[in-house]
Amino acid sequence: MSVIDLDTTFRGYRRDNGRVGVRNHVIILPVDDLSNAAAQAVEHNIKGTMALPHPYGRLQFGADLELHFRTLIGAGSNPNVAAVVVIGIEEGWTKRVVDGIAKTGKPVMGFGIELHGDHDTIMRASKAAKDMVQYATSLDREACPISELWVSTKCGESDTTSGCGSNPTVGNAFDKLYGLGTTLVFGETSELTGGEQIVAARCANDGVRERFQFMFDRYQDMINRWKTDDLSESQPTKGNIAGGLTTIEEKALGNIQKIGKKCMVDGVLDKAEEPTHSGLWFMDSSSAAAEMVTLCAASGFVVHFFPTGQGNVIGNPIVPVIKICANPRTVRTMGEHIDVDVTGILQREQNLDQSGDKLLQCMMATINGRFTAAEALGHREFVLTRLFESA
Repeated sequence: MSVIDLDTTFRGYRRDNGRVGVRNHVIILPVDDLSNAAAQAVEHNIKGTMALPHPYGRLQFGADLELHFRTLIGAGSNPNVAAVVVIGIEEGWTKRVVDGIAKTGKPVMGFGIELHGDHDTIMRASKAAKDMVQYATSLDREACPISELWVSTKCGESDTTSGCGSNPTVGNAFDKLYGLGTTLVFGETSELTGGEQIVAARCANDGVRERFQFMFDRYQDMINRWKTDDLSESQPTKGNIAGGLTTIEEKALGNIQKIGKKCMVDGVLDKAEEPTHSGLWFMDSSSAAAEMVTLCAASGFVVHFFPTGQGNVIGNPIVPVIKICANPRTVRTMGEHIDVDVTGILQREQNLDQSGDKLLQCMMATINGRFTAAEALGHREFVLTRLFESA
């Protein structure tokens, strides 16, 4: 019997749009790279806020600009965020982000730097942020059904123990969550290479299958158009190769273990798109750790499963990242980064069902408020996906 069932509840923050968060952040969100300093100054002024600096937002265009706005609006709209201060160099794009987040019903205010300068902007934004922190800290958690939970996954620094231990652990947990009506997502498009037909066979219907194949082919075409070699040390990475994964096909077969044995792929998302119903979704996404987790946050997911073999220190400012490892050496040398030790699988001290339950127990503690290792260590990797060069 699993540690979770249809009657399981967790204590979350219910937002005005009905979604449930497991954290209660007040974020200071710069629209562009020029606004990072002002956002970080507000974070310094007002305790309980968190700035999300990033290097983009100027002279982007077309699909790249649309993704930029979708990611920023999605990050601010995430249910783990209680309120948002948006700062941009000019008013127009700042208002676009504010208006997008405002649709959730949460408090959000925007400030443009042009015609004001940093000092005035920081002062006005700090006053707004102070009120938002007091608002957020007045909110209470409430009991919420497990079916309202949104869980994402991505692996990193994979090795042979990933495909044999930590990734199947996530798959076992996903199978148990899937049957309870939760919303799940996986991605890493290039890391499915050589195993894409397995994912296609798991698609719920022809429409989903065609959409998945379109996304996979689009990514492959991009790689083939721009690559200058065989991608050695890029995909698989140097760490993957050191861990025993010699081909992308080997990596793919391990990667696919994360979607379990029972889950069907119920829908397909473009980068930073939000699911429209429960079930398992595939999102077209980078295999870079911080990029993919940021996209999951922008899509509305509130907790993340991150299996690793060689060891990865990834965190995220919005979404708690739970790291799972089956490699005894990594657990010994990087233990402060590991939340769930499943080395017992390879040592025949526990079975897959037990390891899946161990992950779910950690998940329940996390969504009820316990910090993950990445949160405790201050890892806040927020990395936007960029499609084009600047205009």
